[in-house]
Amino acid sequence: MTENNSPILNKINNTSDIRSLSLAELKILASEVRQETITAVAETGGHLGAGLGVIELTIALHHVFNTPDDKIVWDVGHQTYPHKILTGRRAKINTLRQPSGLSGFTKRSESEFDCFGAGHSSTSISAALGMAVARDLNHKNFEVLAVIGDGAMSAGMAYEAMNNAGAMHTRLIVILNDNKMSIAPAVGAMSNYLSRLIASKPYLSIRSAAKRLAHHLPSTLEKAAKKAEQYTKDFWAGGNYFQEMGFYYVGPVDGHNLKHLIPILTNIKNDHTIKSPILIHVVTEKGHGFNMPEAKDEKLHAVGKFDISTGKQIKTKTTIPTYTQVFANSLIQAAEKDDKIVAITAAMPSGTGLDIFAAKFPHRMFDVGIAEQHAVTFSAGLACEGLKPFCTIYSTFLQRAYDQVIHDVAIQKLPVRFMIDRAGLVGADGATHAGTFDLAYLCCLPDFIVMAPADEAELANMVSTAATIDTGPCAVRYPRGEGTGVKIPSNPTILTIGKGRIIRQGKHAAILSLGTRLSEAEKAAGLLSKQGIEVTIADARFAKPIDEELIKSLALEHSILITVEEGSSGGFSAQVLQFLTDNNLITEWLKVRTLCLPDKFIDQGNVTNLYEECGLNASGIAATIIELNNEIINQTSNNPTKFRKGFLSKEALKTQHR
Repeated sequence: MTENNSPILNKINNTSDIRSLSLAELKILASEVRQETITAVAETGGHLGAGLGVIELTIALHHVFNTPDDKIVWDVGHQTYPHKILTGRRAKINTLRQPSGLSGFTKRSESEFDCFGAGHSSTSISAALGMAVARDLNHKNFEVLAVIGDGAMSAGMAYEAMNNAGAMHTRLIVILNDNKMSIAPAVGAMSNYLSRLIASKPYLSIRSAAKRLAHHLPSTLEKAAKKAEQYTKDFWAGGNYFQEMGFYYVGPVDGHNLKHLIPILTNIKNDHTIKSPILIHVVTEKGHGFNMPEAKDEKLHAVGKFDISTGKQIKTKTTIPTYTQVFANSLIQAAEKDDKIVAITAAMPSGTGLDIFAAKFPHRMFDVGIAEQHAVTFSAGLACEGLKPFCTIYSTFLQRAYDQVIHDVAIQKLPVRFMIDRAGLVGADGATHAGTFDLAYLCCLPDFIVMAPADEAELANMVSTAATIDTGPCAVRYPRGEGTGVKIPSNPTILTIGKGRIIRQGKHAAILSLGTRLSEAEKAAGLLSKQGIEVTIADARFAKPIDEELIKSLALEHSILITVEEGSSGGFSAQVLQFLTDNNLITEWLKVRTLCLPDKFIDQGNVTNLYEECGLNASGIAATIIELNNEIINQTSNNPTKFRKGFLSKEALKTQHR
């Protein structure tokens, strides 16, 4: 790393070492941590802009407060690379987001300094308030701080927590890190309000005014003026939103100026006369101190590996579009023909491809901020009035709006079209961002149509199909990353609802695949064919409704039937198994297995390797069929007449495994 160029950072073995540094040394430390962060992310890729924006704030918090006894709850957690460097994990910082390495987010099992794990936004105030209340009930004495970004303040959970905290006399410090960004530029009334607060009066002029007034006022007013100067309290506008919510508001404060930050944090820490929760409004710049020439602010949020000297990201050249790009282009194509189509995202315009849609149809794309619950019910309202909303949210984030999916969409049978990006495993972001559960939590909803394309051409077909569904809600789930390279149809096909397709015909075993594992199923069939096992491959296309006719034929014509899906148990396979049992199709003649993700949270790692570990690649699928074939051999070794037409003979089975 950069030890030879980091004399101050080299001295930091514990946060107590930070507390012993002078202001001049802290400024040097900030520069060294900034370089260390840049070097680490250049090597591993990851979240860059957020961490660079809070380096001075991170140092100030650890300098003033007695961490880890005093607890810092970081919202989301992607801004905590500097925090990790300063809390005993510097030696492993080059393992960020790598298999068995440091998490890209806070993680309780990783360090005592990570007092609360976070991968999704807007949880910090709720968690911190819970810790503060527990502290008081346990008669303990420590500080609890929540660091939350202005983008995360657009989520309803933050307001729920503030509403609760403001009505309690519990000591809690909230640091509002205002950088006018979430991933994309912050949107909404709160962002505009914070901008007005910052613009109302410069921080330094308030301090100066308080100092001048202090020399000409009676003693009681002098004390009040000094307090205003001490805390830089917002007293010019007759109070503000946060004060009305019950918070003692301090700011705005320059988040990159340690000379300002440290005295303010110190005064807040030492003054226990304030009986309400405290909110310190800190203004920072995302990506502060590093200029990546090719990156806009949004692209600086998460980057791949890059060259430090040029700032250019190291990318593998490819002509294959991603599933996200195919979705965006397909939606644009559909919207050109149908002016009722509108698109909704929750603070992820570029991540979902809707920035492309917005460039074409600026008045038909709505970014509602980090507010997935609102996004879903807002989409339901659009559907009520005859529009065709495509509510485009990552699988992991749609989990946050499940109640709205059920009550505001499904029960009312409103035709909201859910486009679910990042379905399946996502690699370096790990368990918090994996799209593991959407099949399970959508397939159990009555009258919900759930589709999963096997490739990008099928995705184009499903986008067009979704646009025609007006009887109720539907969803299309698709993975992160590049497609398979198939040709995208210029005139997509409208699929028959609930109908799959046969890809390859065999006579011994059948693979019923849902989604992009189809290519691995085809490879598995090739491996098995070399051993004399001929496999039928079917692409289900629909997780719900399932193709009952297709499943029945697969069950009756083969000795082995396995399902394959990129999701948890309880999803597609549950639909298939229930149909088989309800129709007495699981008999002594049929071996059935379901291949899905294991019953555990999948940690970060290379996606290809993770699917291999889960048995959802070609070799894993083939191994399952061979294992079932061996069971058939053992069970029928003394009764060969049990084999039906189309099954392998006892002799053939024995021969192929010799």
